Amino acid sequence: QKFTAKDTKWRDRIITSTDPIFDAISTPGIAQVANAAADSKAMRKVGEKVLGLHKDAPLPKFLPKALTKSLPNEIGSESLAKATEKTTGKVAIYVTCYGDHNEPQMVEDLIAVLEHNEIPVRILKDAHCCGMPKLELGDLKKVEKMKDANLPLFIEAIENGYDIIAPIPSCVLMYKQELPLMFPEDADVARVQAAFFDPFEYLMLRQKANLIDQNFPNSLGKVAYHVACHQRVQNFGMKTREFLELVPGTEISAIERCSGHDGTYAVKAETYEKAKKIARPVVRRVEEANPDSFGSDCPMAGRMIADGIENGEAEHPISMVRRAYGI
Repeated sequence: QKFTAKDTKWRDRIITSTDPIFDAISTPGIAQVANAAADSKAMRKVGEKVLGLHKDAPLPKFLPKALTKSLPNEIGSESLAKATEKTTGKVAIYVTCYGDHNEPQMVEDLIAVLEHNEIPVRILKDAHCCGMPKLELGDLKKVEKMKDANLPLFIEAIENGYDIIAPIPSCVLMYKQELPLMFPEDADVARVQAAFFDPFEYLMLRQKANLIDQNFPNSLGKVAYHVACHQRVQNFGMKTREFLELVPGTEISAIERCSGHDGTYAVKAETYEKAKKIARPVVRRVEEANPDSFGSDCPMAGRMIADGIENGEAEHPISMVRRAYGI
């Protein structure tokens, strides 16, 4: 109702328009300027006054070239695929806006872990935003438009025997819960829902079928692991923690509290300080754990936690797994 009444701030309409904004910034020259501006105290002050983005809020860095433009369409041999009761053994990766433009390492590490476990990969190129930012804004027409743009791409992958994985919990939640609730009569939405997995949910299903390599040369030591809110509400259990615990000599401290990031909440001038306050108990738990590494399934949450820790640097759990494998 608020959105349709056009009572929404122009800033909020812009920062939730991830497809055009991220595509525009992730170009040679522009990305470097945007990243330099994000690191400039003077420019951040201007940004707060003009754009309403808090001068101290942690902002993502942008690639000068989208990751999907650099990755091959297919990785690994389909002949290696071994199906289980709930998985086909072939994975199509929905890279997501964040993976494509801001956190390429997370996606590359996911590919490496899947390939190491003989799971062939297809990259879903030309995919659009999942629509979660627009859903939180209340722009339901845009959500439906994005759904309609992505479904044919996903259905084609499913019909070719692929399961679908996305490295961002919010994007998984969108296709596993939000869209099925919004469009209960849409058969294609239901098909995608049944084929969509969280990365660690998928890996643990494979592990139960004894199809995961459990030879980890490197221990992870003490890990402070933040359970992302949008992963928790999917109710499939703490699969990330379960998988990390397969690594010998690894001790996991799981933290089940909101990081305060909440989509765009943590970057807005009027809510950043509130977000930091919400994050403090999580930051405190990480510091008390004195871990060798810390991270969250949600890279935005990881960045928010790291923002409260001196010289803190979050590591995505799938990157921890790659490190444990030594690959």
